[in-house]
Amino acid sequence: MSIQSDKHKTNQQKAAGVSDFKVVGKVSDFEDNQGQAFEVAGRMVAVFRKGDEWYAIDDLCPHMGASLAEGHVEENSVTCPWHAWRFCIKDGTWEDNPSIKVDSFEVKVEDDHVMVKPIE
Repeated sequence: MSIQSDKHKTNQQKAAGVSDFKVVGKVSDFEDNQGQAFEVAGRMVAVFRKGDEWYAIDDLCPHMGASLAEGHVEENSVTCPWHAWRFCIKDGTWEDNPSIKVDSFEVKVEDDHVMVKPIE
């Protein structure tokens, strides 16, 4: 049995962590305080940029299925364009009833690429 330390991992093994993420665009493709929807591992995900901070939550509002990426972003909330349900873009919490959440996703930027990690 062979054991490898982190120092001796192959490039392929190191790249495996990056491959867990899906590239959804370049930084320049995103406007501040705007959402964009992308398919990530079979799910629609809304990605938001706030300056140098990036957030991703389920794109579909649980109320009637509207695209949250099309909603109005103010501070750390996005308002559903159909019926004004407000969700925190940081963690997906419904602002009016914190016991309800949509999923949130990890986002990172590497080499000008915006990447979202699917939920397993």
